[in-house]
Amino acid sequence: MSNKSNSVMNKNKPTPAEVQLSSGKRLYSGKQMPSGVLLFMCVLLLITACSRRERLPRIAIAGIAIECSTFSPAKTVEADFSISKAEEVFSRYDFLAPDSVLRQKAHWLPAMYSRATPGGIVTRETYESLVNQTLEELKKNLPYDALYFDIHGAMSVEGLDDPEGDLILRIKKVIGSKPLISTCMDLHGNVSPRLAENTDLITCYRMAPHEDAMESKRRAVANLLERVQTGKGRPACKAWVKVPILLPGEKTSTRVEPAKSLYERVAPAAAREGVIDAAIWIGYAWADEPRNHAVVMVTGDDENAVETTASELARAFWDVRHEFDFIAPTATLDECLEKALASDKKPFIISDMGDNPTAGGAGDVTWTLARLLERPEFRSSKDASTSPDQGSYVSAITSPDQGSYVSASTSPDQGSYVSASSPRSVKLIYASIPGPKMVEQALASGIGATVEETVGAMVDDRYQPPVLLSGTVEFIRESDTNTEVVIKTGSMYVIVTQKRKPYHYESDFENLGIKPRQTDIIVIKVGYLPESVYNMRGDWMMALTRGGVDQNLLELPYRRIERPMYPLDRDMPDPPLEVKMWK
Repeated sequence: MSNKSNSVMNKNKPTPAEVQLSSGKRLYSGKQMPSGVLLFMCVLLLITACSRRERLPRIAIAGIAIECSTFSPAKTVEADFSISKAEEVFSRYDFLAPDSVLRQKAHWLPAMYSRATPGGIVTRETYESLVNQTLEELKKNLPYDALYFDIHGAMSVEGLDDPEGDLILRIKKVIGSKPLISTCMDLHGNVSPRLAENTDLITCYRMAPHEDAMESKRRAVANLLERVQTGKGRPACKAWVKVPILLPGEKTSTRVEPAKSLYERVAPAAAREGVIDAAIWIGYAWADEPRNHAVVMVTGDDENAVETTASELARAFWDVRHEFDFIAPTATLDECLEKALASDKKPFIISDMGDNPTAGGAGDVTWTLARLLERPEFRSSKDASTSPDQGSYVSAITSPDQGSYVSASTSPDQGSYVSASSPRSVKLIYASIPGPKMVEQALASGIGATVEETVGAMVDDRYQPPVLLSGTVEFIRESDTNTEVVIKTGSMYVIVTQKRKPYHYESDFENLGIKPRQTDIIVIKVGYLPESVYNMRGDWMMALTRGGVDQNLLELPYRRIERPMYPLDRDMPDPPLEVKMWK
């Protein structure tokens, strides 16, 4: 080893005093250290440590994350949010673990982060409560050098347009105009000019499904730290481009073209000289608000590079607008079932898209479940012909106020299902339907008991009333927040929950004693499949079902979005794709 290396090692080696202090011993040149000297050294080390900590940039963390369908009758209240305050916020970010590099580079002062499963519009009372709590937490640790602003970007609030734009302005009134703000969003968020103007750095996910969510948040934080620590401060300019496209996530997955190639342009664009970050937002399709459309944003220090990059990405998006299509084969529910029943691949997964709770659906629409319960393939021969407790399913579908949907299950071309004399018994899992009364009855009766109770349609009964479900309790998974039970009826296993719940992981089924890979058909309230479920599929189709996130955007009663908008106005002329710049 060279002398230079030894010198470095000796330089970094703790002094005897540091060793003695750290070990708790009171030795001083071989003798007992005088108490006054020990006290002085302890105070000195404490002052040094505090001084070093104070030199680190003071960075706050705050945000509210939810996407809301304005086409759902559901309302989101404060109890629906998971709220983290102060030190609890760190658990949201693995890159800010105590021993992480980024954690050590700043004096982090997390205020409050609120997150909820997508749902209906947020009540004004809930929004004001969350905002006021956030502001009070921010006031506790003033002043700040910077803020990491973590939002989804598709929140809707009663009586308020552009909540995220409102939130960032109210935060700035508390922290002042000097702190640098870096924002990270879901690519299905909406970026209003007000939000764009009032954040300094901004980025969004580059993958759908969002496998890069944490990576994107880390990028937003790393960009923020780099600008603060180097003294570069605010970027010289920002570019914002409105792209008049409104598409559902199920047509814009980055797993397939054209979104795959479109989003592959983003990282190279962000790496250009003079550019800090580049981002493309698909936007959120199920909210009827003026800000709802696609957006491109680029930040950087070279005005020409920033403007050119934003223009190129926006043009690339517009040019492929006609190529977007569903990520998987898509059809009516009956057509999907026909394919699944004829398939030998397990599990054959069907997405019940119209009521996807993670897109903003109520999660309790019974339209699909009622039709599944009527199908003879999922009942024993006895159930199909003589069981009286199955009659309620038929009456639920043929009730007068639901007559418009009778043809979907009784049309002549679907009659083969009804008239089959000896239907094959096929195992099907349905995930899931809220039914707190059924859960309560199952808990009281126990596993193996026969139970009967109505489920679903407590929030969204526009398409189908509550369904009477009768069956055997197969499994109970108790929870303080959302107990789940599995009810077996015929060859169907219906997962009933206390409140709506998404099923995005294979473990969600395994935790209920279900082996999903050995099941013939699984119907899930979901859109495109999250990674875990996608990886276990044998085959997959998406069903055009009813609910608050109906995939047929042309049928939705938009009144407030800006027009013309593709694909609502399919033959609209090419837009100017003007680049709005802030310098």
